[in-house]
Amino acid sequence: MSAPGDVVDGRFTLVERLGSGGMGTVWRARDTVLQREVALKEVRYGADADPAVRERVLREARALARISHPHVVTVHHVVDQGPHPWIVMELLPNTSLQDRIAAGPIGPAETARTGRQLLSALRAAHAVGIRHRDVKPANVLLRADGSAVLTDFGIAALPGATSLTATGELVGSPEFMAPERVRALGDGPAADLWSLGVVLYLCVEGVSPLRRATALATLAAVLDEPVPPPVRSGPLAPALAALLVRDPAARPDAERLDAMLARAEAEADAPEGAAPDRTAPTLRAASAPAPSPDPSPSTPAPVPRRRARHRTGRRTVLAVTALAVAVAAAAVTAYALRGTTVRDDDDRGASATPTASASAAAPGRDPDLAAGAWIAQLGTVGKPAGTAARDRMGRALEEKGVREKEYLDSDGYASLRPGFWVFYAKGFADGRQAVEWCRAQGLVRDECLGRYVSGDSRDFGYQCLASGAGVSGRCVRE
Repeated sequence: MSAPGDVVDGRFTLVERLGSGGMGTVWRARDTVLQREVALKEVRYGADADPAVRERVLREARALARISHPHVVTVHHVVDQGPHPWIVMELLPNTSLQDRIAAGPIGPAETARTGRQLLSALRAAHAVGIRHRDVKPANVLLRADGSAVLTDFGIAALPGATSLTATGELVGSPEFMAPERVRALGDGPAADLWSLGVVLYLCVEGVSPLRRATALATLAAVLDEPVPPPVRSGPLAPALAALLVRDPAARPDAERLDAMLARAEAEADAPEGAAPDRTAPTLRAASAPAPSPDPSPSTPAPVPRRRARHRTGRRTVLAVTALAVAVAAAAVTAYALRGTTVRDDDDRGASATPTASASAAAPGRDPDLAAGAWIAQLGTVGKPAGTAARDRMGRALEEKGVREKEYLDSDGYASLRPGFWVFYAKGFADGRQAVEWCRAQGLVRDECLGRYVSGDSRDFGYQCLASGAGVSGRCVRE
């Protein structure tokens, strides 16, 4: 056990413990060579950990050391000294975003500025292959000028590791974890953006949207409970609504999100009565019903009977823990139509033989969508997961009784987030009809949604959701 006065690597003298987390302790230390104070992270893990864990720690720390960014903590040095590594970092003020939130809700303009700073930090890390996996207010430190610095990149939760340790200990904070990360179904940049959305919601609203009395209840809420509508967020509401969608493919990418946050900041700072800039589409808050051009209930548009483009295999669900799955069983069962994006052994070879319909036409482009059209997005699979994962989702949809489905390659449409296979049904006049069709099929709220598909990136914001308050989002093209 380390203690004040211990010397690491012959030059770093431990002064005081600053804090501890699931996989380490941070110390204030004195660099006796350069005569400066630094922060030393003592990275600890169980004695029975895979030997590869140590190498992953070192690889992540070295990658982070290559990042020079004002909103990313600076890594000075890596000490590979047994029995565990030490990460030497810049010493930052001991004031966190968590402390700032404890003083009261933060206004939309300041929250948007903080969000853009954290987003720029995440983009820098994602560019070198690092996923944070634990974005939360306690991991955001504030400089004297109020600017945010994101810490604990890739160290508290390692790449390739599951969200739970062998003993059932949770690595990461349940209320900030993306649903796909809880289910071990994906770990792309979009998962960090969900966590950022929860942080921004907490900043501006003063409450955490999915926190419950216990960790297991919180996991269940993350998996399937609706996000409460924001009431204080003002112009930030569209960005929150866009981020806190459970389908990672439906979240904006970093570039789109930065534009949304910039617009929110400008509108929040604008003099009272000034007309906001509406040159780009935005999402309405997830709970605010979108106005309907027709006061009568929408009738779902008939979807042409069509042979499925591809038949796919049964999904594999990775357990969170036996107890967590028991608590969240209903949510996990409802999620069945989503399939899995985890690579199984059968992914190493060719995918299952496609149907004649699938092999006869390229899935990347649908001529019926070329000029722009509304679809019901049934589910998505990250393309890196392989065609077998895509096949499993298609089969899971068929088991749910969904026959009128096809899939497309999202790279072929500027209004979709790239890198996904998107299962869909088509033939809808607007997003409301798509959502009502989803409901009629008994598909999960917040997983089946209306999307406008086109070659224009500005159409990304046209998304229509089913929420506890009814149908919401941007359901009709303006």
